[in-house]
Amino acid sequence: MKNLKLPKLKKKYFAVLIAIAAVVVLMGISMGLYFSSSAAPETSEGGAIAVVALLILVPILLGGLLAVLYLNRKEEPEPLQIVAETVEQTKTEVKKTNRRRFDGLCRIDEEKTRYAGGEFNGRIGLKEFCETFRDYAAGKLRLYYEIEDIRRFIAGMAVSHILILQGMSGTGKTSLAFAFGEFLGNTSTVIPVQPMWKERTDLIGYYNEFTKRFNETDLLKKIYEANYSEQIYITVLDEMNIARVEYYFAEFLSLLELPNAEERLLTVVSDEWKNDPKQLKDGHVRLPENMWFIGTANNDDSTFAISDKVYDRAMVLDLDKKAQAFSAERPEGVKITAKRFKELVKEAQEEYGLTERNRRRLRQLDDFMTEHFRVTFGNRIRYQIERYVPAYVACGGEELNALDDILAKKVMRKLGMQNPVYLRNNAENLCRYMDELFGEENLSQCKEIVRRLGRSA
Repeated sequence: MKNLKLPKLKKKYFAVLIAIAAVVVLMGISMGLYFSSSAAPETSEGGAIAVVALLILVPILLGGLLAVLYLNRKEEPEPLQIVAETVEQTKTEVKKTNRRRFDGLCRIDEEKTRYAGGEFNGRIGLKEFCETFRDYAAGKLRLYYEIEDIRRFIAGMAVSHILILQGMSGTGKTSLAFAFGEFLGNTSTVIPVQPMWKERTDLIGYYNEFTKRFNETDLLKKIYEANYSEQIYITVLDEMNIARVEYYFAEFLSLLELPNAEERLLTVVSDEWKNDPKQLKDGHVRLPENMWFIGTANNDDSTFAISDKVYDRAMVLDLDKKAQAFSAERPEGVKITAKRFKELVKEAQEEYGLTERNRRRLRQLDDFMTEHFRVTFGNRIRYQIERYVPAYVACGGEELNALDDILAKKVMRKLGMQNPVYLRNNAENLCRYMDELFGEENLSQCKEIVRRLGRSA
């Protein structure tokens, strides 16, 4: 209580208040005299005059008090004006003292030599790459996967920088992405998605106007670091559909569609300071070509459905069951550059391009589905098929198995948006047509999805 300080009243307020109090007291005395039965007539008359005079004086004094308060209020700045002036003054002081608003990114600038160069494995094919990764996960991490799933995973990376691993909980979705980072010698960045996320600032952070610092997230630092490196960077969006992916990941989806990697500029801040990080140009940082985003998705009541916009741009891997444990050697990891990985993909396209027979089959299937279901492959899906199938074959798989996988994920899935009665009546017709084109023993995934959708319609 000793340190409690009461606000001081200004002298002009105090004087007016004393005057009003005095007038009120005099008015009370005058009214007492006026209404007193014992008062003489002349006293009563004098009291009446005093009361009238005081009644006139009170509003005058009150008006004076209000005028004083109003004039003083005009002299004082508005609260919002005070905040704005304080913010601007602090910003100016920060710039004068050369204070950094991106501490983490500036430290990466100072240590950039740590991320450049290094020893890489140059002589390895995609088939050996997949098999070594599977053995590494089993032998060193006790994580077991079917070789088909590993092939789909690597071939998916050859098509898109966005992969979605979906399926039941506990089937090893997050651990697969994490194990791949360990295998490459560059630990994956795992980002647990939060239910309230709605915009890109939830991923990369935001600028705090009061502290004059940017709240840098782990992802922003990794994006910045990857621009100095040749390594493959893996970012895991754990439980990505616990929030709406097309909200918080919208800018990333758009940028990754741009064919020219140099134009993939992610907005970080709206202005530029002289002491900003070196790779931050006009408040933008380049989304690096050596970074892949791998989202894990559970399909239950606590999650949102992933939209077609996301599914169309991503490659999907279903992990519905755990693989059986097997004995494996304990090989060392394989460290290759992102550039070398893309060279392997290009070599696969040149060596294992789609056969003319399967191209003709795809055209016929596309015509059939367009005519009967109003579902077409589209340019994006055709592009993905042209890259996925050769990469899958180079990983050790079969061409028809690759076609079955990508058609099931990209084309047959769209049948779920058809009229339920029509789909139920025509599902078997589509399956018979695929048997005629590809053989009864092929495209089992596609036929399974069509029949399941037909039964549930």
